[in-house]
Amino acid sequence: MTTFLAGGTGTPKLLAGGREVFDPADATVVANTGDDVELGGLLVCPDVDTVLFEAGGVLDRETWWGIDDDTATTHDYLRDLSAAAGIEEGPRYLADERQTESRDLARWRRFSAASEFMFIGDRDRAVHVLRTSLLDEGRSLTDVTRALADAFDVTEDVVPMSDDPVASIVHTPAGELHFQAFWVAENGEPPVEDVEFRGADDAAPSDAALAALRDGPVVIGPSNPVTSIGPMLALDGVRDALRESTVVAVSPFVEDEVFSGPAAKLMAAVGYEPSTAGVADAYPFADAFVLDDADDTSLDRPVVRTDTEMSDDADAARVARACRDAIERASAEVV
Repeated sequence: MTTFLAGGTGTPKLLAGGREVFDPADATVVANTGDDVELGGLLVCPDVDTVLFEAGGVLDRETWWGIDDDTATTHDYLRDLSAAAGIEEGPRYLADERQTESRDLARWRRFSAASEFMFIGDRDRAVHVLRTSLLDEGRSLTDVTRALADAFDVTEDVVPMSDDPVASIVHTPAGELHFQAFWVAENGEPPVEDVEFRGADDAAPSDAALAALRDGPVVIGPSNPVTSIGPMLALDGVRDALRESTVVAVSPFVEDEVFSGPAAKLMAAVGYEPSTAGVADAYPFADAFVLDDADDTSLDRPVVRTDTEMSDDADAARVARACRDAIERASAEVV
């Protein structure tokens, strides 16, 4: 079995082209839930859903978000109605005392849907309605995620990192922002002072996630080390499990140039050099790395180099083969 840690778009892109290299029937994907939000009473799990939609063949690959060719009737009308009601645009956090009411999974990430700040298509919204309804019936997020995977005919076993709430909170000079508010509403522009994984001290990795990490080998795709992988590493027992497994990580940098997203800004804010060397420092449990051909970073662990840019599935298959080679090299060193 091979386990993939998935957050953002890096690992889903790797999975999209890597099925000829790693048998999806023998793969588990542990998805980040630190980015989850409750929007208008619905639990939205962006990183989980990107994996489900891609594996189910319905993902919008232009944005790597939401369902392809989805309609926006509810989203658009909700925004129009909010404007007509005189409601100010932008993220609208519920009051502090409302953040911990009712269902625990909603803690620290609750937003009003008035003037909805994230785009949610109509079919996409149906997924969130079903997810939230099943959670309200008493099922765990792991159980619900597997039910949704069945609905999309996903072969991989997709599980959340935790059944408990964890929220990635970005600290800025102007105050705290949930990661989705920072990245979607503010376009990642505010200066960052720190990143907090709120609730991680009280959360536990899901049983399915922890078992998959221990079984390994584990592949960490070129995801943001802070907000895509960091929430998982903040859970008690995850780092220990990774130290016991063979772990290969793909750098999202070429030396000090990041491929995309806010990884550089966020890494600097939490004390890591925004570079491949910084990624290696953030992942002391990694046994080997996959780096870009143009990345001459010297590491103290085995390195396999290839062109790590993934513009299509053929590119992703090439990177997946490099991951397989890195696993073999790391395993040979252990022996």
